[in-house]
This record gives sequence, structure tokens and C-alpha cells, in this order.
Amino acid sequence: MKILHITPELAPWSKAGGLGDATAALAKAQGALGHDVKAVTPLYGSVPGREGMRVAIPSLAVGVGGPEEKAGCRVLSLQASPGFEAWFIEHHDYYGAREIYPARPDFAERAAFYARAALDACLDSGWTPDVIHCHDWTAGLVPPLLNTVLKQTALGAAATAISVHNLQHQGVAHRGIMDFLGLPGRLWQASELECLGGVNFLKGGILHAGRVITVSPTYAREILTPEFGYGLHEVVRRRESALEGILNGVDADEWNPRTDPLLPANYSSRSLKGKQACRKALTQEFGLADGPGAPPIFGVISRLWEQKGLDLAAAALASFLRDNRLRFVLLGSGDPALEDAYRALAAEFPSRCGVRIGYDHGLSHRIEAGSDFFLMPSRFEPCGLNQMYSMAYGTPPVVRATGGLADTVRPWSPGAKDATGIVFEHADLQGIEWAIGHALRLFSEPKAYRKVQVNGMRTEFSWKLSADRHLTAYRAAGARG
Repeated sequence: MKILHITPELAPWSKAGGLGDATAALAKAQGALGHDVKAVTPLYGSVPGREGMRVAIPSLAVGVGGPEEKAGCRVLSLQASPGFEAWFIEHHDYYGAREIYPARPDFAERAAFYARAALDACLDSGWTPDVIHCHDWTAGLVPPLLNTVLKQTALGAAATAISVHNLQHQGVAHRGIMDFLGLPGRLWQASELECLGGVNFLKGGILHAGRVITVSPTYAREILTPEFGYGLHEVVRRRESALEGILNGVDADEWNPRTDPLLPANYSSRSLKGKQACRKALTQEFGLADGPGAPPIFGVISRLWEQKGLDLAAAALASFLRDNRLRFVLLGSGDPALEDAYRALAAEFPSRCGVRIGYDHGLSHRIEAGSDFFLMPSRFEPCGLNQMYSMAYGTPPVVRATGGLADTVRPWSPGAKDATGIVFEHADLQGIEWAIGHALRLFSEPKAYRKVQVNGMRTEFSWKLSADRHLTAYRAAGARG
């Protein structure tokens, strides 16, 4: 099968969150199964390794409106893995800056341009995919384009799917974006693309794609409700027969404590001695107090947004730190108020709390390996990857029962035999305090804690399984092969 992914992020070249990891890992897994896979993404100013890329299309005319001098681009490419080629849309005006999602008035044009360029690159090169898989709102107008403007082209027969990685982000733009893409005026109505007086990219994708995929089964059910639907729950309900949740996986080449070169020591479920060395190294890296009887380390690697529940966690952690019942490390950035709140915790408890604002790939691995628990108190979480990474690294996750967190973590209670972490129900201060206290109880029972660690390390979250399920979804959407 020929598979085209259209995505705003593609790790390791571009990544703002889990989307970049997920699209790259899925494409890699599909290529490994023998399929012909390409992923198209913008060439942002921050993308590394461009000097090693080849020029696939020196000059591509892109079917958009606006000034003629902005309607062209180059397409660079590289072989990412067997069967998987990455295409990069080079356009200095739109993507020359380092940011993936800059706050710019032309944000809609930036999204629309790379998506249309992906389709024109296929037409120009003669490579015709059997399925076109769009990822999140930036590619949301691709299915409407294929169902109207490009219906009579070679791409018109391709099956389509859209993955909703986060329904909160929808891409609502001015009506002029329809003229920019040449979309017919009949799509300007509430039953189609119109939303709140603008064009809703994600709404268009949900309505026009052959298959609507979320990144976990529970999230597929949640977005049918007003609480999680962010105003689109009725739209999703219209497509419920085409909706399914497919859980993301873990790239074992990247996240494997037995072989991870970014760790001070490696280890496995058979011997966790290396994890003890990772824990000690992490305390030294953050300047935390250590020694016999030191309390467990709770780790966080996250964007600091309200969605993640880390405003509640900051309030809950203070009393535990004050009583010296735990130590805490955080790597992340986002809301300035939350950044300041965690800086304040680190200043108040310098020997028990370490905070790094920003992102550091190596440190993210060391936190996963060196922590005793991994905290994810999300208000909602479409899938989540860090809870799966932490289980692989023998670091039981502490999660709220929502989305992919509910689908992946089996809750511990005294006597549980198959538990892999701590799960709590309510996204409030009391819920998080209960969960942390429950984790501390588990940690005080070494045999039970070790069992939870080993259970998690032996749980398989395979991208091959996810890739197979995506192929089934493509066929349900009408793809050949």
C-alpha cells in the first residue's frame, strides 16, 4: 500500500509534543511492514540536518491564491528508515522561523499551504498514494480539497483518514482561506466548514475524511460528549460510524532502558541495579538530597498547560515536599504562571525539588529512568506517551483515568497482581493528593512496588500492532492493498 502522511510535526526533525513522535513512529512501523510510506511536513528553521537532504522537487507550483511569488516552494527529502521517506516543504516566508506554531496572523495560510503542497508534490512526482492520512487541524482541509477541487485528479480516488491527536486545537480561520485554497462556496455553511463565523480546519477533516481516528479508544468515546468535545461533539457524532480509537505505541529503538545510550546505566526487568544508578545520577544532576531512607522521586516531563493538571499538582506537592515525604523533578515549559509556580517550589525546597524550564531530550530520558514515579494528572489526555515510556523504564505512572491514560495503566490496590501504576478519578486537588499518598503507600511495600515495576516493563505497547490497526482502518475507508 502507498501511504501518505501529512503532519505539522515529524520527530526528530520537528516536535512540539507527542504528535511528532507518534507520526514518525507510525510511518516507520508501516514502512517496516513493507509498505511505501511518505510523510510530508514543513521545513522549519529549526529542522536539523538539511545539508544531508536531497532536492526531490526543485520548484513546485502550489495551487493556492495570493501573491504569485509566494505560491511556490522546494521539496527536500531523505530516507528516514526502510520504506519510509520524509518530504520537507521549504518556504522561507512561511516556515523559515524556528517555531512550529508561531503566533502569526497568517497561521491559516501556513497550514493550508503545506497541506496543498503535499498533494501537489504527489501530482508533480507521479507518486499516487492509496491512502492520505492527515494529522490534526493543520491538515484538516485536505479531505475537503480531495472531495471537491482535486476530485478529478489522480488523487481523487485515494482513501482518506484524519487522526485527531487533540480536539481542543481546531484551527478556526477567516473565510478568505477558502478562496486561498479555491474551495467551492457551497462549503460555507454550518453543516460544512463554517464555525463561529470562520472556517474550522478540523471540522472539515472530520466531516470529509473516510475514517476519523483518535489516539486511544477511551478518547474516541470522550469526544462524543460536551465535556471533551470542545464544541465539535455534535459534528463527531455525525461521523460516529466512521470513528475509532487506535492506541499509540512506543518506539523500542528510542525508548528501551536495556539499550538507551542516554542513560548513565542500562537495566532490564530482570535486574534493576542500573535503575538505582540512574536514580543516584538524577539526584546529583538536580542537586537533591540523597542517602539511605531518602523519599521517592516523582518526575514530570510536560508542556505546562491547564490540560495537564499541573496547576493542581503544584498545590498538592507543596505539603508533601514540606513534610519531606517525596522529592520532585520537572522538565517542561508553557504557561508563564505555571513556570513561575514551579520555580517557586524549587526555590522553597532546593534540596527536594528540581525544575528545568525548557526541553532537553537527554534529560527527558534520564528523568524517566531515575524517577520512582511519573506524575500525569491530566484533565484530559488523548493518548499520552510518557506513561508508556515510564512503564518501560520501571517508573510506575500516577495518572488520572482519562483518555489513553485510562487505556494503558492498570491501577494498583493492595493485593493487585497485574497493576502497572496508580490511577485516580477526579481532576481536583483531593484526587491528586490521594494518588500521591497511594503511591507512597505502594513505595513503602518493596515487594509490591517491584511487582508493579516489572509488570509495567513487561507490558508491550507495540507500534506494529498500531500500524496493523491503522491499515485495517485505511481499508475500511476504501484503500486498496
